[in-house]
Amino acid sequence: MRLGLFGGTFDPVHIGHLLLAEQCREQCALDQVWFVPSGRPPHKNQDKLTSVKSRLDMLELATAGFGAFVVSHLELEREGPTYTVDTLQQLQDEDASRELFFMIGTDSLADLPNWHNPSRIAQLATIVVADRGNQTIPDLHSFGPQLEADLLSKIQFVTMPGIDLSATDIRRRICEGKSIRFMVNRAVEVYIAEHQLYG
Repeated sequence: MRLGLFGGTFDPVHIGHLLLAEQCREQCALDQVWFVPSGRPPHKNQDKLTSVKSRLDMLELATAGFGAFVVSHLELEREGPTYTVDTLQQLQDEDASRELFFMIGTDSLADLPNWHNPSRIAQLATIVVADRGNQTIPDLHSFGPQLEADLLSKIQFVTMPGIDLSATDIRRRICEGKSIRFMVNRAVEVYIAEHQLYG
């Protein structure tokens, strides 16, 4: 199986997330894309995260009806901080026949040297970088020789329409009483309103 992994807090999941996942699925010929919501991301303030249940519910609503998209509970079931390298290692240990593709944006690629064990991440999975056309691709030479070497053999770029959407901006718009129509899946929009999230 050619398995794409898309991690994040998805707070909330929005159209940009879905478009990125679909472009990666299509351009990399992936069999499935797993959305892997973070339980305790080390770089986020836990107190400000929406509940795991709500984030999972919204992901399930957003991906419903499309069999190639799967919502994974993998990181939610792990104790302590959730690191990408641990998730990739677990998946490889469970089934070494899987070919793993880890999906990130160009902004995350620039920050990759600061992640936990980035060289091992690049060894375990092809790094699929979604270029939204509005960000500069970082110079891999600045990453250091080991990470650069690991990435050069395991990186693939995917192009997608430039959509300037972020979960932070969506939460801000809700706080300001502004519309988020067409920024999120309609079922997600209804869920947010019914559960009075982000207000």
